[in-house]
Amino acid sequence: MNLIVAVDENWGIGKDNELLCRISADMKNFRAVTMGHVLVLGRKTLESFPGKKPLPKRTHIVLTANKAYEAEGVTLCHSLEELPAVLANYEDDDIFVIGGGSIYEQLLPQCKKAYITKIYDKFPADTYFPNLDEKPEWTLTEKGEVQEENGVKFSFDIYEQK
Repeated sequence: MNLIVAVDENWGIGKDNELLCRISADMKNFRAVTMGHVLVLGRKTLESFPGKKPLPKRTHIVLTANKAYEAEGVTLCHSLEELPAVLANYEDDDIFVIGGGSIYEQLLPQCKKAYITKIYDKFPADTYFPNLDEKPEWTLTEKGEVQEENGVKFSFDIYEQK
C-alpha cells in the first residue's frame, strides 16, 4: 500500500476539510500517480471532492463507521478490520491512501511508499500528517526538484518505509 499527500512546512494537510492551497501541478501529479489505481479514503475526503463524487477512472474504497451512509460509485468499508478483505482483490502497489488525517494516521504503518508534495510555506491548518523526517522507519529516497507556481514553492518527494 502507498499513500499520497501534500504537506506544508509544519506537515499540515488541511483546514476546515479543505486543502491548504491549490497547486495545479500538484493536482496533475496526484491524477498521474493515482489514475487507474485503488484509492482508500475517509467519508469527509470523498465529500470534499467536486459534487461529492468519486474521481474518474479510479476505484474508491471509503472508510466510514456510519453503516447508514450511502455513496454512489464507491465501495464502503465500515472498519479497519474489514479493510484487508476488501483490499485482497487488489495488488498492494495499486493501492493509494489519500486521506484524511485520521485515515493516514491509521494506515501509515501499512504503507511502503509515501508520495509527498512538500510545500515550502506555512498555512493555518487543523489537520496534520505525521512528520516522516522524524520517523526513523521512513527514509527520503527521492528528493524532487523545487518548482514554483503562483509564488508557492514545492517539490514532489518520495519516502519509503524501511
